[in-house]
Amino acid sequence: MNDKLEGKVALVTGGARGIGAAIARRLHAEGAAVAITDILSDAGQALAAELGPRAAFFHHDVGDETAWIDAMAAVTATFGRLDILVNNAGIFHPGEIAQTAAADVEHQFRINQLGVFLGMKHGQVPLRAAGGGCIINISSIAGQLGFPGAAAYVGTKWAVRGMTKTAALELAPLHIRVNSVHPGFIDTPMLENNPPEANQAGLEATPLKRIGKPEEIAAAVAFLSGPDAGFITGAELTVDGGWIL
Repeated sequence: MNDKLEGKVALVTGGARGIGAAIARRLHAEGAAVAITDILSDAGQALAAELGPRAAFFHHDVGDETAWIDAMAAVTATFGRLDILVNNAGIFHPGEIAQTAAADVEHQFRINQLGVFLGMKHGQVPLRAAGGGCIINISSIAGQLGFPGAAAYVGTKWAVRGMTKTAALELAPLHIRVNSVHPGFIDTPMLENNPPEANQAGLEATPLKRIGKPEEIAAAVAFLSGPDAGFITGAELTVDGGWIL
C-alpha cells in the first residue's frame, strides 16, 4: 500500500484471526514488521508464514503477566524494538446479569480488561526505549453505551475506554500516544456468539445498513499508528457505520 510504517515494529494481540489478523496484514502492508500474538498457535503461525520474514508469531495469553514479560522479550529479541502496540485480544460471552456466572465475568475481565492493562504496563517499556510510539486499544461501541444481556463484556469495554484516557495522560511525557478504536457490528467469528436476532437487530440499527469488515477496523488502526496521527492521543475512533450518532 505505502511505506508510512517502514522501519516500525508492531505487536498485535489476538492477531491470529478476525480483526487482529486484518490489523496485522494492514500494518505489514504499510511497511511494519509485525509480531502476531495469540493462543491460537496454528492460525497465528500460518498468518506469520503468509506474511513472510517481517512477521513472527508468539504464543501469548494476555491475561497472564508473565506471558506479557516473555512476549516483550521475544519481540525485542526478534525485531530489536517495539513502536506500535495493538491491544486487540478479546472475548465475548453474552448473558443477562442474573444468569451470568462469576467465573465467566472473571474470564472476560482477565482477557478484555486486565490484558489491556498489562499490555500498556509492559509495552511502554520497549516503546520508551524506542523513543516513543503508540498504543491502540480495541474497545467497542459496547464501551460507549449499554447493551442488555452483555453486562460483563460491556463493563470491560468501558474500562478499556477509561484506561486509554488515563494512559494517554501518563505516557504523553514519554512520547507515547494512546488511543482507542470502537468497532460496531463487524463480520468476525465473535458475532457467532450472538443469537441471530441480535445480529439482525444490529444490522437494522446501523445507518449504513451493513455489517462492517475487519479491514475497516484495520484501516483505522493503521491511521492511528502512522505519522498523520502524530498529534492525536486519548481519542476514541468509532467505526460503526453510524450506530453512535
